[in-house]
Amino acid sequence: MIFDVSRRSLLGMGLLGGGSILGKFLPRETLAQNPKQYNNHFTNSAVHGGSTTVGDVDNDRNGFSPRDILTDWDGGKVSQLPNGQTLREYDIAVEEREIEIAPGVFYPAWTYNGRVPGSTIRVTEGDRVKINFRNRSRHPHTIHFHGIHSARQDGVPGTLEAMPGEEVVYDFNAKPFGCHLYHCHSAPFKRHLHKGLYGAFIVDPDPKRHPEAEKEARSRLLGTPENQEWQEFLMVMNAFDTNFDEENEFYAVNTIPHEFMKRPLRIERDRPVRIYLINVTEFDPVNSFHLHGNFFDYYDSGTTLTPSLRTIDTVMQCQGQRGILEFSFQEHAPGQYMFHAHQSEFLELGWMSAFEVVA
Repeated sequence: MIFDVSRRSLLGMGLLGGGSILGKFLPRETLAQNPKQYNNHFTNSAVHGGSTTVGDVDNDRNGFSPRDILTDWDGGKVSQLPNGQTLREYDIAVEEREIEIAPGVFYPAWTYNGRVPGSTIRVTEGDRVKINFRNRSRHPHTIHFHGIHSARQDGVPGTLEAMPGEEVVYDFNAKPFGCHLYHCHSAPFKRHLHKGLYGAFIVDPDPKRHPEAEKEARSRLLGTPENQEWQEFLMVMNAFDTNFDEENEFYAVNTIPHEFMKRPLRIERDRPVRIYLINVTEFDPVNSFHLHGNFFDYYDSGTTLTPSLRTIDTVMQCQGQRGILEFSFQEHAPGQYMFHAHQSEFLELGWMSAFEVVA
């Protein structure tokens, strides 16, 4: 399906209640034959006066859900090396496939394991990580991990770059602890990343290595009683240039625009919230996260156990930057609290969401 639509035309298609109108897109042929039918596909959401896409993406056809991506941590196949070190092994393949990124809008994505973003790799500081990487596409690809490793494991052209049909193995120790990412680093870089080849790489702190902040470290270590007290979510800020003019037509958290505005994310008021936030947006210098009615502490790159910024309600990230947000609604009344990019164009084009705080 071909869509004759640009980012600027999306914002100019009409106004209702002060918001721009986003709707379900029809093919160019339909627009030419019946403009009235095309215009009728646009509507405005009553929720917070915002504008949202009409209809829903078929997550079953896509093979992944933006809501599942919030919490589907992948610990890999776990075993123990002779030296006692934990080994976590993963199979990751590049596949070219069409995904639906807005209702009726399909995008020719390049994917890790068939989804955008790829699997959320979650390990513990000091683990050995082994990635069996297969290239099932028509182009060269790599996996570049943000972390500390040798040049031999860097995943750039000429270093563990898999040609079509090839398999390579990445093998390194997980450090430092924090909120990181992985992505393809083959040329041209902007195309490989924008097409969907990225994912989260979270390294939990090992409490034994941080006796000065053992309680804080244990709260981040998946599976501990301290960690289970938290409501943890992964949010990957991404965008899509559907007509390849190097301007994005849609913005989102976890790929699907307005998903968490249409169906707000349920939060238990008496449990703290931790968000692993990553920006992989191409064609825009920065993206941002703004929280309504509340403030949060921010851990830049997640590599400290004390906040790098305290009591803020907006944070900016350039591409590849990431961090951890911690906050609580314990003193708040139940209700909907928005969170979104603080660039109005981004939220109108999909990066607008809400928490549903419940008692």
